[in-house]
Amino acid sequence: MDTETLSGDRPFAGQVVLITGGSRGIGRATARLFAKGGADIVVNYLRHRTAADEAVDELRSYGVRAVPVRADVSEPDDLDRLFAETKEQFGALDVLVSNAALGMLRPAMELKVKHWQKTLDVMGRALLLCAQRAVPLMEGRWGRIISISSIGSFRVMPNYAAAGVAKSVLETLTRYLAVELAPKGISVNCVSGGVVETEALNAFTNKEDMLAFGRRAPMGRVGRPSDIAKVVTLLCRPEARWICGQTIIADGGYSLLV
Repeated sequence: MDTETLSGDRPFAGQVVLITGGSRGIGRATARLFAKGGADIVVNYLRHRTAADEAVDELRSYGVRAVPVRADVSEPDDLDRLFAETKEQFGALDVLVSNAALGMLRPAMELKVKHWQKTLDVMGRALLLCAQRAVPLMEGRWGRIISISSIGSFRVMPNYAAAGVAKSVLETLTRYLAVELAPKGISVNCVSGGVVETEALNAFTNKEDMLAFGRRAPMGRVGRPSDIAKVVTLLCRPEARWICGQTIIADGGYSLLV
């Protein structure tokens, strides 16, 4: 059984965490761990208001403040509003988790310009735009920016061309941001997962094949959202402060296989 526990007694008490795509899947699991650790949470969502409200209700049950904010991370005006709401509600920000993703799953030869651009905007450019807005709110604090990638950035997966390229952009941008922001006291890192069993897998026409592939991992099972969430929170603990600009692969060893 996965208890989704965190060692230590509320290690994130007094901190504010913003998670894009925070209402479901990896985002919600990450929000849950931060809330259990004492952090106040901004849950960004786009379409699933009911899921966002349910997530916020759960987070508040851990004795923290939590608010849902609807925003499309590919739209600069929406991001302005998201970060303005964060500042109004909490006054500052300690952790940004850039998790929002888009399931544009098509063969490369069938991608239209709008598919390509939207995928890059949601999963690549959004990290840059969010970071630019987050850094002023992290002034005087140990800020942490964590992006969520996947092994599709370096392994070819069916119909994953646009998403895989976008994740590669995200990982490269993580390194550039890390070098630029480290002197400001802000740590920037990335967590890359393998096959993780979330609702997003339903968008894959070969979902059962993906699950079968995931079970081939040396650890013997498909990844869970909490597996990724635990690495994200680990990178936000003081013990991880010396980790800078890295992409941490958490896939149960799947990517080691030929």
